[in-house]
Amino acid sequence: MNRRDFLKGLAATSYVTLSGASVLAPLNALASTGANANDGWLTTGSHFGAFKMKRKNGVIDQVIPFDRDQYPTDMINGIKGLVYNPSRVRYPMVRLDFLLNGHKSDTSQRGDFRFVRVTWDKALSLFKDSLDEVQTKYGPSGLHAGQTGWRATGQLHSCTSHMQRAVGMHGNFIKKIGDYSTGAGQTIMPYVLGSTEVYAQGTSWPLILQESNTIILWSNDPYKNLQVGWNAETHESFAYLAQLKEKVKQGKIRVISIDPVVTKTQKYLGCEQLYVNPQTDVALMLGIAHEMVSQNLHDKSFIEGYSLGFDQFLPYLMGESDGVPKTPEWASKICGVSQEIIRDLAKVMTAGRTQIMMGWCIQRQQHGEQPYWMAAVLATMIGQIGLPGGGISYGHHYSGIGVPSSGAAAPGAFPRNLDEGQKPLFDNNDFKGASSTIPVARWIDAILEPGKTIEANGSKVTYPDIKMMVFSGNNPWNHHQDRNRMKRAFHKLECVVTIDTNWTATCRFSDIVLPACTTFERNDLDVYGSYANRGILAMQKMVEPLYESLSDFEIFTRFATLMGKGEQYTRGMSEFDWLKKLYNDCKADNDGNFAMPDFDTFWQQGYVHFGEGEPWTRHADFRDDPEINPLGTPSGLIEIFSRKIAQFNYDDCPGHPTWIEKTERSHGGPGSDKHPIWLQSCHPDHRLHSQMCESEQYRATYTVQGREPVFLNPLDAKQRGIKDGDIVRVFNDRGQLLAGAVVSNRFPQGIVRIQEGAWYGPVGKDGSKQGGNEIGALCSYGDPNTLTQDIGTSKLAQACSAYTCLVEFERYQGKVPEVSSFSGPIETLI
Repeated sequence: MNRRDFLKGLAATSYVTLSGASVLAPLNALASTGANANDGWLTTGSHFGAFKMKRKNGVIDQVIPFDRDQYPTDMINGIKGLVYNPSRVRYPMVRLDFLLNGHKSDTSQRGDFRFVRVTWDKALSLFKDSLDEVQTKYGPSGLHAGQTGWRATGQLHSCTSHMQRAVGMHGNFIKKIGDYSTGAGQTIMPYVLGSTEVYAQGTSWPLILQESNTIILWSNDPYKNLQVGWNAETHESFAYLAQLKEKVKQGKIRVISIDPVVTKTQKYLGCEQLYVNPQTDVALMLGIAHEMVSQNLHDKSFIEGYSLGFDQFLPYLMGESDGVPKTPEWASKICGVSQEIIRDLAKVMTAGRTQIMMGWCIQRQQHGEQPYWMAAVLATMIGQIGLPGGGISYGHHYSGIGVPSSGAAAPGAFPRNLDEGQKPLFDNNDFKGASSTIPVARWIDAILEPGKTIEANGSKVTYPDIKMMVFSGNNPWNHHQDRNRMKRAFHKLECVVTIDTNWTATCRFSDIVLPACTTFERNDLDVYGSYANRGILAMQKMVEPLYESLSDFEIFTRFATLMGKGEQYTRGMSEFDWLKKLYNDCKADNDGNFAMPDFDTFWQQGYVHFGEGEPWTRHADFRDDPEINPLGTPSGLIEIFSRKIAQFNYDDCPGHPTWIEKTERSHGGPGSDKHPIWLQSCHPDHRLHSQMCESEQYRATYTVQGREPVFLNPLDAKQRGIKDGDIVRVFNDRGQLLAGAVVSNRFPQGIVRIQEGAWYGPVGKDGSKQGGNEIGALCSYGDPNTLTQDIGTSKLAQACSAYTCLVEFERYQGKVPEVSSFSGPIETLI
């Protein structure tokens, strides 16, 4: 039996049939599909780090850390499960009713998980026909192909680049601005510090360890989040965290973690932890600022020389403009931190060199712009911005920010846009009065309310009438909020196409699903260390693509060929031609500065090292001479008051930082009478968003009765008759989910945590996954976005507000339904 016939036979019994029998292929059967590959150790990389992999009989047998990675993440134990798991999309599939009726299908069935296997030719033809229909009937305003996510690592096979280049060759489409990770922060900070800040290189860790007296980790958990990176992660930050731990132990650096819960970082460092009521950080910051002014602790000369607008902010702070002085007494009643501690913080932060490190979750809430802005004001009042070991940063928990960079040029990527002179098949730029770009988190609003005009960052945005969406390597049914609202929106779409490696919930709610292979089933290259830029890593194919999966390059080359544009798409180059080009272009850019061997030598070695970098201080040039080195703000200075924002006249984002009440807030705030518990849905500890959740054996190391953990305070659990290990129903008016109870004193009363990235697994009232399309369906695994609130942060950023969410929970009664998240679709024969 040849490989293709073997795959056909295996595929025929791989998914759940209409009879309901589940016949999942065992691991050894999956593995044998790569039996023609050569054995031996090879090098590759991923968001979780770089690895050496050894094959045995063409199957990934062993995975060990790259020899330069001294702090590998535990997630290395889940790497094999990314390739060999029952969630793999094995061949092209089309939703049953869409295959029968096309754009006139019953869209209320979308999500019932009934799919039909088709050939690649059939699937790509349906894809192109749908694009033809939408562009002909509606034009580019009917197509959204701009939603993008973390994608897999690799410069050549970037799924976003391939999808948008190929779809762009067909016609124009709606795109997005911003992202879910830092939507509010990256919008507000250019007005305050002149750049997005969230993705900027920060002051180097060696300087922080040498110069800082106090480090404030404000809603920041770097020890957890630095396990992953945008490119192949080096994990060098952990060496600096180990040094910081020793300095904390010796009393040389004081570290204060300001967070409602005891974080993984706090536990590792053994540092102080300061509880603050959820979503009240701005009130705490204002109380600290008021104490600084009252006790004459603020740096007046720095404020005067480097900032603008303190005089407009001061009347609000002191209560002259609204009659409410933002005293420690006032702040304490809101934030739950005692007056004495607030006063002490003002003294501590101004007594020595203080480095404030902000996390990202704090800006993923309603009015999320405010804590970032107010934190910058605090840092300005302290007067240490631009000094080594002082000032403020917004990314020291992300992708190795703070690790000194080598300074070498990095390799480029496969082009996302059309080449000069190329025109799409449907060369139409008429968006029918709608905006061609919308805020990333407002696409569900657009589907539900086409034609509506909203405010966004000083502009008017008119929602397009979206009829079709294309997703590639992106799982919005993980990162967007309010699953039942999403279902109502998806009922309005005519066609949804998804290209992915696994049956995510996004695939479940699609019409056409195309199987992409994993990172480890193709050749590529990547930067080693997103900010360290330590070198270039060869990503050598470990095994042949399983089943009928293809690389992004191959999928969209075939699609472009179907349009008669295959040669334009690839520029006449093969996969290895492109790899050589990307490498050789980088080699030319580094000529004379960083030695690089020829491509063949590099590919055989698996790695080129650029060396270590020099320590660097953020904003040092600005501090040295703000006239020669101005910030990117309108004034060139730090803007405590923004005249430009004030002119927008937004009631939810005025011209200076302000405490604004939320629509939902625990501990006595709005909504807490009905749903008293605040839900944290922060970045997970055992995966990258939803990536790695499919790794079956690794997932079993942290789940509870096969469910995502829900972390509960012991008193809250006891009041509801819940013990550690019980199945818990968490709910509010937006939805309901099941999760496994983990009772822990690290979580205070009134707060629960379910880490985001848990795969949505809806089941119907009868417990079947075919009923997953029902509004109000129960999530069987524990996706927190079943419950979160889908509102914009403010009229400025219109970013996601996942952290503004109240819930209630109870011990689940009755028969517990099976988890429906990971078993693949109901395969239907017609």
